[in-house]
This record gives sequence, structure tokens and C-alpha cells, in this order.
Amino acid sequence: MSAARGGFQARVVDLFAGAGGLSEGFRQAGFSIVAGSDNDPDALATYRANFPEALTILGDIRRPEIKEQILAAACSAEVLVGGPPCQAFSQVRNHSRMIDDPRNALYREFVETLGTAEPLVFVMENVTGMDQMGVREQILTDLRLEGRYDVRAQVVDAADFGVPQTRKRLLFIGVRAGTGMEAPTLSGSGATDSVALARFTGARRPRYQLVVQQHLLSLRLGEALADDQSLVAVTAGQALSDLAALTAGRRDDETAFADLSPPQSAYQRLMREGAGATLSNVQVPRMNQDTALRLKAIPQGGNHRDLEEALLQRFITGKRWGQDNGSGRLSRKHFYAYRRLHPSLWAWTLNTKADSVYHYGVARALSVREFARLQSFPDRFVFRTDPRRGPLEGRHDGGPAHSRYRQAGNAVPPLLAKSVALAVMAELNAYRERTEIRAAAG
Repeated sequence: MSAARGGFQARVVDLFAGAGGLSEGFRQAGFSIVAGSDNDPDALATYRANFPEALTILGDIRRPEIKEQILAAACSAEVLVGGPPCQAFSQVRNHSRMIDDPRNALYREFVETLGTAEPLVFVMENVTGMDQMGVREQILTDLRLEGRYDVRAQVVDAADFGVPQTRKRLLFIGVRAGTGMEAPTLSGSGATDSVALARFTGARRPRYQLVVQQHLLSLRLGEALADDQSLVAVTAGQALSDLAALTAGRRDDETAFADLSPPQSAYQRLMREGAGATLSNVQVPRMNQDTALRLKAIPQGGNHRDLEEALLQRFITGKRWGQDNGSGRLSRKHFYAYRRLHPSLWAWTLNTKADSVYHYGVARALSVREFARLQSFPDRFVFRTDPRRGPLEGRHDGGPAHSRYRQAGNAVPPLLAKSVALAVMAELNAYRERTEIRAAAG
């Protein structure tokens, strides 16, 4: 039974929605997105543009008038999803509850909204740091709401679900107790445990090569990774090769697909579906001469460790740029930035900065569209900012370009969200069938 069978289409409300990665995944799985909320006006501009069918609620959920709108929407939905920010990971041994820490007020708002709306299913996602700080059991206890929900927690890696990026997330999936539903557990490909990138040093310069574990499943996954027509595991090259012609310093933020290479992989064809004739978010940051020299010396998959001593100097060509740490050498901040993708493996976890990753084939940073590709956002998904200028409540510093990178880099990968949504859909459909059978039996 599909989500829309018999006129039934489960409704979703997305809290702390950001650009809408969770919502996009649930929409692709057949759910109806009825509302999304966030405090960031730029992220909500993106959300509004891509989910015109949904109510967008801009503002701090702790404000009564905003909370009232959210609750009105959530009480009409079967599914509540969200990734509330948690600034403090209180440890159990400190006898301090996460939900009681004032720095975790937004997490508490998610739990309170869940308790008031009582949807059939909820999904809460967050960083795996929660696990590392030993608070999983605290969160499970909070989300169970004294037995009203059955909840399971699981760490998943997006690359195991067809996303061309390794990105681990901690998922909490809960179902209303007494419904006969079970909180689903996701099962991915296992690719991230089977394939790795190894560094080899030789006579000339280091190189990076894919290493596949020597057992049958890993060998099959290695074959899938090398197959451009497979969607089981996807590489950075399979995600981005049709966009390689974008150049550093490009100012035009749109281009016609006709001016790009044809899709060269199954993943690129999937991303292009429904995108029309024009591709957006293709501006590329400028490149200074020092950075270009370093990138030319770094092999695919490499980083600052592969630079010769002369290229570790803070200013190579004599032109001063950026902050000077006074040491005459690159700082740790810059070390972190000089990383090049490898075309035969997925990307590492993106962050919110344009210089957190560089192209594998040309000496340049990535466009927001290429960030979006590595996150599995389809090409029809457009990243925008609020047209109002200057400081706004909830707006992050850095300007429109930085905001779009931030939105893309912070998002939940839609293909991962879709896998979650399909598992949730199976439970909801089975529940509805049981309800209909009981009703027919009288």
C-alpha cells in the first residue's frame, strides 16, 4: 500500500528544517509536507521556494506566537521530524539531564511539541557527538514520554545509502505505543566498512588509492562503486564530472544544461530529473595564486600533508591575503582547508565553508550546486537567501554566498532521509491496513 493509496498521504511537519533536507527526502518517498519551521530567514527562503505547498513558519519556537503556529500544524500531521540544535551534551555521570540544561532549550521544545501533538511517528536526527558524550539513553528516555512512544536509536552513514559523501548521523525513530507499529531500523549497503582510501608514498610524490576489503560483500561493493550506472554506492566523480567545466571566479549563478556535458552516470541522471533547462547555484569562489599553486601540488584525495616545505609558507608569491598568524607558515585553520576530493570515492563530510573541499580534477573550490550534489539534493532544488539586506533575527553573519554554502553543508542528505521515510511509510501503511480491517469487521 503506497502512501497515497485510498486517498491517504501521510503528512509531515519539519522542525528546525533549515533548507529542507529531511522534508525533501520525505517528499520523494511520497509524503505530504505541510509545514516547516526555522529561525534562519535565509534558510526559510530556500525552504519556501522549494516547498510552495507547505506552510513556512519563521521565528524562534520559544516565542508563544511561533509555538502556536507550529503546534497547530503538528497536531494535524502523522509524522514529526527535525534536528534540534543541542549546544550542551550533559553526561550521565554528571547527574545532569540534557533536557534540563538551558542551552538545550530547542531540544526541549522538540520533545514538548512531540508530547502535545502526539503524531503516529517521529524522527529526530542529530550529530553523533551525542553518542560520544554518553547521552543516548537520556534522549531515549525523554523521547519515550513515559511509555507513550517506542523509540529506537541508530547511527547511520549517508554513504551507505547512495549519497556521495560520508556523513554519520544519529537517528531516533519513534512510533506511538499501542499502534502495533515497530520503530524501524535502517539497513544500508555497508560500503563504508568495505572500502577506504589509502595513502602510498613513492619516489615522486604521495598518491591515494582505493583499498577494498578482501571478502565477497566488499568486493561486490567495490565493483558497484566503480560502476557509473550503479546507485548502490556513489563516488565524487560520479556526482560531479558533468560540472567540471565550471571555472574559479565564475559570477553567473545560472547556466543552461545544454552548455554542460551530458550526464555521465546514473547518479547525474537522477539528480537532473525534473530540473528543466537551467541549472542554478553554479557560482564558484575566486582562487588566489597561492592557493592555486598548492592545489596543483596536492594529489587527488590528498591534503596539506602532501605539500613540500616551500608550499607551506604563509605567503608564496608575496601577495598578502587573509589573516596572518605571524609564524610565516600556514595555520591549522588553513591546513584543514587544503583537501582535494578523490574521484573514485565519496567525499568526506562537508562543513559550511566553501574552502572545506576542493575539486579533484581542477584547481578550484566547489560551487553550492556541487555541495548540493554531494549532499544528494536534486538539481531542481534551488538554494536562496532572504532578499532583505542587513542584520535580521536568526540570520548568520557572512553574507548571501556563505549562507547558501551553510544551508547546503548543514543539511540532512535527502537520499538518506528518503531511506528513513520509506521505512516509516512501511509501518504507517501496515498500521492503516490493520485499522481498516478492524473497522470493516465492525
